[in-house]
Amino acid sequence: MNITQALILGLIQGITEFLPISSSGHLIIAENLMRLKVDALKSFDIAVHFGTLLAILFYFRKDFARLIEGFFWQIGKKIGFKSTQEAAQKNEPWAKLAGWLIAGTMPAVLVGFFFSDYLDEQFRNGPSVAVTMILVGTMFFVAEYVAAKAKKNELNLKHAVLIGVAQALALIPGVSRSGATIASGISLGLKRETAAKFSFWLGAVAIAAASLYSLLKTAKGDLPLPPFDILSAGIITSFLSGYAAIIFLMQFLKKHTLLLFGVYRVVFGFTLLYTLL
Repeated sequence: MNITQALILGLIQGITEFLPISSSGHLIIAENLMRLKVDALKSFDIAVHFGTLLAILFYFRKDFARLIEGFFWQIGKKIGFKSTQEAAQKNEPWAKLAGWLIAGTMPAVLVGFFFSDYLDEQFRNGPSVAVTMILVGTMFFVAEYVAAKAKKNELNLKHAVLIGVAQALALIPGVSRSGATIASGISLGLKRETAAKFSFWLGAVAIAAASLYSLLKTAKGDLPLPPFDILSAGIITSFLSGYAAIIFLMQFLKKHTLLLFGVYRVVFGFTLLYTLL
């Protein structure tokens, strides 16, 4: 891999991680078109995911500061530290959200721990990505139909776990983590902005956990690292393009549905199938 290829892959990762069109699916196709050895790119893929993690943390920095503060406030309360009424009113909602994020992350952690390698081996190829793109694109139409008829709800623990299950399914290349979680959120009656925010927050926790696990594997020598300049190019590009993609999607969902992305996925999937077959 050279610098130009690293920049292209970082750009693709940043845009497609947050737009509901599947980052893993697009990366697999791009890596194959560039005739890169996909198996040798796992550490680079992790690096560009880290770039998108930085984009989420930076965009939602105020929210994450409140989530962390609420989380530790809750721990302090459990072990006996006294709290003022003002502190309780400020921290309790964020402490609750932090707990829901942990609960929502568990399905992806469990599926990733036990089945990550198997899913990669079975579905990390062009035909599988094409079929998955079509199926999930079609599901966007179903999700929008259900959302139009669903009773409007506020986020709760049950919703968090169900959205977390959807995130676990996104470990299959081509599904799209943001697409699966946002679609499940609106299907449950959540506002689009709420569904998108919780999707990004869940993604941050999941990507952080995956990055930590990968760092441990790298430290043990299980994952060889590309050269520093290649890694830096990928991380910086994925961060900048990812940040721009978050801004775009948060504004887009205020007035639009997922249908445009559903059409894109179906057309992309059939075009890819036609090309391959």
